[in-house]
Amino acid sequence: MKEFNFEKELLGVQDELFRFAYKLTANREKAEDLLQDTLLKAMLHKESYNKNTNFKGWLFIIMRNTFINGYRAEVGHTRLYISSDPAYYSRIMDESRREEVDKNYDLEKIRNAIKSVPESHFIPFEMYLSGFKYREIAERTGVSLGTIKSRIFHCRKKLKAILAE
Repeated sequence: MKEFNFEKELLGVQDELFRFAYKLTANREKAEDLLQDTLLKAMLHKESYNKNTNFKGWLFIIMRNTFINGYRAEVGHTRLYISSDPAYYSRIMDESRREEVDKNYDLEKIRNAIKSVPESHFIPFEMYLSGFKYREIAERTGVSLGTIKSRIFHCRKKLKAILAE
C-alpha cells in the first residue's frame, strides 16, 4: 500500500478543484481566489484530515463551504437601510430629482401607498427590508413572531396591490 503524501495529493487535484470553483463562481478571477482559499484552508487544517476518508471529497466540501460563506458575507454587506418614518420618502423627493424615480410609478401613488399602510405594519416591513430577521424584529418590537410575519406579509401584499393598479 502506497504511503499518503498530503502535499502531493493536494497538488494532484488542483485542476479538478479549479473546474469546480469556476462552476461555482462563473468568473476566472473569483475561481482562482476560491481555489487559493481552499488550498490554504486545507493546509491549515491538514491535521484534521482523516486518512480513511475521501481526500477529494474533503477538499470539495471545504471549497463549497468557503464559497457559501463568502456568498453569505457578500450578501450581508449589501443590506438596504430604510428610514423608519413613512413620510421620509415624500420629503426626500423634490422636483429636481423627479426623473430619478422609475418612470413606471407615479411618485404621488408611491407616497399614498406608504401612507395607507398602518405604522404597526410598516415598521416591521421596513425592518425586514433593512435586513433584520423575523425573530430579531419580534425581539426589538416586543411583538410575537407570528404577528410579525403576518404584518410583513399583509404590508407587502397591500403595497403590491396599490402599486400594481
